[in-house]
Amino acid sequence: MSGKIVKVSGPLVVASGLADANMSDVVRVGPQHLIGEILTMKGDTASIQVYEETSGLGPGADVLTTGAPMSVELGPGMIEGIYDGIQRPLEKIVEKVGPCITRGVEIPALDYEKKWDFVPVAKPGDKLVGGDVLGTVQETEVVLHKIMVPPLVKGTLVSIESGLHTVKDDIAVLKTEDGKEVKLQMAHKWPVRVGRPYKQKFPPRRPLCSGQRIIDTLFPIAKGGTAAVPGPFGSGKTVVQHQLAKWSDVDIVIYIGCGERGNEMTDVLREFPELKDPRTGESLMKRTVLIANTSDMPVAAREASVYTGITIAEYFRDMGYDVAVIADSTSRWAEALREMSGRLEEMPGEEGYPAYLASRIAQFYERAGSVQCIGTEERTGSLTAVGAVSPPGGDLSEPVSQATMRIVKVFWALDSALAYRRHFPAINWLTSYSLYLDSLKPWYDENFGPDFMIDRTRAMSILQNEASLNEIVQLVGKDALSPADQITLEVARMIREDFLQQNAFTDVDGYSSYDRQEKLLAMVLKYEDLCRDAAAKGASVADLFNIPSREKIGRAKSVLPEEYETEYAKIEAEMTAEISELAAKGEVA
Repeated sequence: MSGKIVKVSGPLVVASGLADANMSDVVRVGPQHLIGEILTMKGDTASIQVYEETSGLGPGADVLTTGAPMSVELGPGMIEGIYDGIQRPLEKIVEKVGPCITRGVEIPALDYEKKWDFVPVAKPGDKLVGGDVLGTVQETEVVLHKIMVPPLVKGTLVSIESGLHTVKDDIAVLKTEDGKEVKLQMAHKWPVRVGRPYKQKFPPRRPLCSGQRIIDTLFPIAKGGTAAVPGPFGSGKTVVQHQLAKWSDVDIVIYIGCGERGNEMTDVLREFPELKDPRTGESLMKRTVLIANTSDMPVAAREASVYTGITIAEYFRDMGYDVAVIADSTSRWAEALREMSGRLEEMPGEEGYPAYLASRIAQFYERAGSVQCIGTEERTGSLTAVGAVSPPGGDLSEPVSQATMRIVKVFWALDSALAYRRHFPAINWLTSYSLYLDSLKPWYDENFGPDFMIDRTRAMSILQNEASLNEIVQLVGKDALSPADQITLEVARMIREDFLQQNAFTDVDGYSSYDRQEKLLAMVLKYEDLCRDAAAKGASVADLFNIPSREKIGRAKSVLPEEYETEYAKIEAEMTAEISELAAKGEVA
């Protein structure tokens, strides 16, 4: 089917003569065959969202329909790949046309020439359904790529071939119930706007260990959960997301740079290949897929990039892996929706965003979850979605932040005041929350005993008490407070500076294990208990705050990972002896 352009308005192209086309079909626009997607149909006239620069296009140019919806190609070769928003491999494009990417470049998402060593798992005669594993390919040193039967295909396996094959070679033949033979390759396509099927979705049971103390201890996210990181410019959204991508205990990371600045994506491209994965010892890129659609790339493609990323993530989830999708940032995606909605002359919602903004955001986040994968073999996989939100001026009352807050279960609110004080991660402990605490409590109790959650509740209580005491301090000064309140302020300062504050750019403090977090927090709270006992016996509060071991607690987070257990026990013993000595002097006095 071909039609003719009748109107061009930025990324929106209107074409007539497309009576047989369908909504969401991919089209090729103009002499350069620019990639577009049909948004609405009215008679034989289609409104098309073009994912490339449309300057130079005019009425009368041809529009060709492909008859297929916007899809991604799924198969071996995606790991370590760098794609744009519509899954075009950027490295291959650079090889073909140079660093200045021209319009209309057509390069397949997967390498059709590269041969992969396919090891069959299924045998001829096996009855297979969608999601069953045909065989495996060792894609990288750390990722075993499972070649699965496409979700909507089922039948009896007639033949299967091992050995070296490209992703387009026929590796198996399946006979369906109606007698037709279906040839299967290592790669298949899936429409990005349709979630891949699963058998059952489970409630979250395990936390996602990120190595960030404020996240893991105070505001944990579950595997298969959803989280938002809102914050103004310069408050550290991107660094928080980089930390999650680097250190989270997931098998695969899909990092979507959606409309962020190019230098932030450059940081990822430079750092990830050099970083050693703490679990495997290999480069972090060996389990990462990058989707780069930076702020100088076409605005319309930002919408596609989010769906492309989550569809690739669902594919790896279906293999039984734990996958994290890091989207930076969903506000840029919402701005692309706003632009297209305005050009389509739709009735605007709040602040010019489309009225369906909340439902689009919900459609993205609801594709996260811990699921039982399709297929006869029982396997579970999880998809965790973390999206940054960039509200103008840090105003959390704007529509994107509010729509996201209604959907996600974890909210890490970044605070510009903390960022200006160089307190990073700048997550505000008074405005952030996690709704997974109750469902994760059994896991914490089983692995660390009930003390972990008790200590966490105590720490939050101390920080909240500090906020109310600070108002009194501003009026009458710190010295006018009772010894008990002075101890509360000092311990809150220790929790803030010695526990929550974390340096993302040092090897020792960049990642903190659960065990280390538990011991460090327990030591700070034990200091509080000992100080309160000593103060009750007459010890001077100033002396209690100036003991030598108090400074050692402040430096405890920089102790090497292999030494922290013995070092923490040593500090705790010194602290107990020093405070006991002051308490004894107080009693004598």
